[in-house]
Amino acid sequence: MHEIAWPHDYLPGFTDNFASNEVIVAGLGAADVWPLLATAPLWPSYYANSANIRFHDGKGPELADGARFYFETFGFPVEAEVVEFAPPQDGQPGRVAWHGWAGAGDTRLDVHHAWLIEDLPGGRVRILTQETQKGKPAVDLARAKPNPMINGHQDWLEGLAAAALQRKGKR
Repeated sequence: MHEIAWPHDYLPGFTDNFASNEVIVAGLGAADVWPLLATAPLWPSYYANSANIRFHDGKGPELADGARFYFETFGFPVEAEVVEFAPPQDGQPGRVAWHGWAGAGDTRLDVHHAWLIEDLPGGRVRILTQETQKGKPAVDLARAKPNPMINGHQDWLEGLAAAALQRKGKR
């Protein structure tokens, strides 16, 4: 299976917080899942922890390399820029990642949030999302029990998979 490509400054283990979530779902392919993830304004339809998505510079509604966008999640107003965008094709997984930031000074939070959508044998799809974070809010999130990042991102994955299954008429 493939893995996330990390920028040097956001390598897991060297940041203040790291969250990794994954699901493998039968009956779906990367092509079924990708449009729901790549079209950011659809996120609130299957992930309640995202809101007020808007793009800057006349971009959108699909994510794309270099696209700047805004959304709210985990109580943070996040500005973000897509730093990796490759739809799934020819046996290669779909990849999307953004650098996101919120706050200033002691409240500054910087994240690298990456996704990998990969076809697996037997008509299955693997959806992996991982995020590294830096800053005092990241330290606080890492200490929280239960871990809000792990739980929130799991909700995102499960909602994404359920929405893709529903679109295919399988639920």
